[in-house]
Amino acid sequence: MTEGAEVRQAQATRSGPSSLQAVETDPGSEGPDQREEDSRGVSEQRRHSSGGAEDGGRGPVVAPDGGWGWVVVGATVLVLAMTLAFPSCIGIFYTDLQNDFQASNTETSWVPAIMMAVLHAGGPICSVLVECLGCRATIIIGGILSGLGMAASSFAQTMVELYITAGIITGMGFSLSFQPSITMVGHYFVRRRAFANALSSTGTALGLSTLPLLANYLLGSFGWRGSFLVLGGLLLNCCVCGAVMRPLGAKPKTEARTGRANNSQLKTNCLSITREREGLKGRLRATLSTVMPFLRRHMAFDLLCSNPYFCAYAPRVSWMMLGFVVPLVYLVPYATAYGMEQDRAALLMAILGLINITVRPAAALVFGLPRFRGSHNFAYLFAVAVLINGVSNCICWMATSFPVLLAYVIVFGFSMSLVGSLLFTVLMDTVEMSRFPSALGLISIMESIMLLLGPPLAGILVDSTGQYSYVFFACSITGSTAGLFIMLSFYWLDRQKHREVKSSFARKDVKSLKPGTQTTVDCEYSPVPSHGNSIKDVETDV
Repeated sequence: MTEGAEVRQAQATRSGPSSLQAVETDPGSEGPDQREEDSRGVSEQRRHSSGGAEDGGRGPVVAPDGGWGWVVVGATVLVLAMTLAFPSCIGIFYTDLQNDFQASNTETSWVPAIMMAVLHAGGPICSVLVECLGCRATIIIGGILSGLGMAASSFAQTMVELYITAGIITGMGFSLSFQPSITMVGHYFVRRRAFANALSSTGTALGLSTLPLLANYLLGSFGWRGSFLVLGGLLLNCCVCGAVMRPLGAKPKTEARTGRANNSQLKTNCLSITREREGLKGRLRATLSTVMPFLRRHMAFDLLCSNPYFCAYAPRVSWMMLGFVVPLVYLVPYATAYGMEQDRAALLMAILGLINITVRPAAALVFGLPRFRGSHNFAYLFAVAVLINGVSNCICWMATSFPVLLAYVIVFGFSMSLVGSLLFTVLMDTVEMSRFPSALGLISIMESIMLLLGPPLAGILVDSTGQYSYVFFACSITGSTAGLFIMLSFYWLDRQKHREVKSSFARKDVKSLKPGTQTTVDCEYSPVPSHGNSIKDVETDV
């Protein structure tokens, strides 16, 4: 009886973690595959959540994969609708801005270009604020900045003032709002991360389908100045969305904070004394020792050397951004330049948003299936979507009628939905979750350069040739080449990893066949060593 009780107690102890995990996650999500993923899922959740909140100093908090996370996803949907999709509605005011300021296509295109560039370039600043204040406070600050920037732009008298208010101030507010929202979704979800990211990306679709129609209505009722003032009030709702971004776990104790503050003050005093003694060379060395950890923590330059997948992913995504958003800015001017009415041109943008709203939730459901959990094929799906998105721009060459442009919008919108659903998922699978904010900041900086150059270069092309079709041809080249490069790079890296895994197993087999080692093969076996975030991929591939 004593032995039987001990056996039952041991079995209950071994089954405890998986039962606890089942309670913490969605009760209705258990299936046959859930029991197979428990042992790997708990370790994966703890590994990915290591960069998140700490539970009162007791250790990393396990991602709940549900619960309040769905509220965070809903708030992220609204934030993305009011930030990432907002530059697309600037095309509605494009002609009025040109007429009011007597500006060329190049000068006018700088407004959405600066807005999108600052939106992505603010990544390091956003990372610093998230580390100091948290995601919730950063999102609220971003909502205030974006609302004030758009309201101030309604009083602009020159294009330079519009660049500062609508471009820099509003763009910085967008950056401080959308990046922490994506980070919060990554902390709340691990097993269902692909589903949560795809579902939250529907916010961009929601903005694409509603903001152009709203902007067109406001333009007809209040003019572009009144429209900018109303849109500024709308952007203040990002503050409400940020208020529900509840951080995981409890904050560290006040005593610990005070102790760390005293220690940091003491280190600062010692450093200042050392600088005075060592002179100019010591100051330069101390400055470099401070700058390098800052760059590593907030911009992740080291990942370009240490993580080959990130090195293959980041430059190609940046190259894709050179022509990815240009059609959103120039579609309405392109249609109206060839005689289409303003309302029908705005309807094309609304249809583009409706396609995104339809496709992105469907993609979220598909990517959330158990067979896709832990899959490394998201990168290839992303590359194919980028390739199709680039090639679709060639449809505009056929004709400028409404049916042809409608076909273009359907294909472009479908591929754009897949790109938006997988963009952050592939990045989260490529780097550790603790390095995700800094990796996102680095990619945002790289993207901002391309986003800043894309619309003005397109404007120069239109002013020099008088043809909008060349703009879409250039976008086709950038998109298709980016998709091909991502696909080939990941395929080559996967083949290299397979060879390393096979060679490591071959060495173990040879070692196990040596004399005197046959009796200890079973007890001396250990898993194949992996590096960083490739643990899950090696297990899946083997």
